[in-house]
Amino acid sequence: MRKATIERKTQETQIKISLNLDEQTGIKIDTGIGFLNHMLTLFAKHGRFGLEVVAHGDLDVDPHHTTEDTGIVLGECFKKALGNKVGIERYGTEFVPMDETLGQVSVDLSGRSYLVFDAELTNPRLGGLDTETVEDFFQAAAFAAEMNLHARILYGRNTHHKVESLFKAFGRAMRDAVTINPDIIGVNSTKGVI
Repeated sequence: MRKATIERKTQETQIKISLNLDEQTGIKIDTGIGFLNHMLTLFAKHGRFGLEVVAHGDLDVDPHHTTEDTGIVLGECFKKALGNKVGIERYGTEFVPMDETLGQVSVDLSGRSYLVFDAELTNPRLGGLDTETVEDFFQAAAFAAEMNLHARILYGRNTHHKVESLFKAFGRAMRDAVTINPDIIGVNSTKGVI
């Protein structure tokens, strides 16, 4: 079974995440940031992942450290749970509409870290989350998981809808990428390793 539990402690945050790629063992999210809880729940539900997140951070300062560090630990969990990546599809691209908004996320579990983030988030705050930290979350997850992650909003007006479409698309794209295809022999790369 492809799963991982990672705990990361710093002077700013203490975060523990359990991820199950193959069974929807339940979703329990508590980051102390209501909107981030909502987004991670959507990510896990639409990605069909088992996901438990407990995060304690210096929210009296601001939500940045907690949001970014949650992305780091989630990315580390994906990297650990995927192991040698034998048989996985590797790539995933999903478009998700959310009312007037259309978001797209494409991923490549390549072993190389890169983020392209193309989204204008005009509302600076959603609940307890500074929207500028959405990009920080995706950057942290991409670099910790060692994947290419392209997230963009093609069009839309409502910032809540924009962010929600990205998290749903991220979950669905990751589901596509981590899926094992029995037709793939070894890893899905001419290099022989990803």
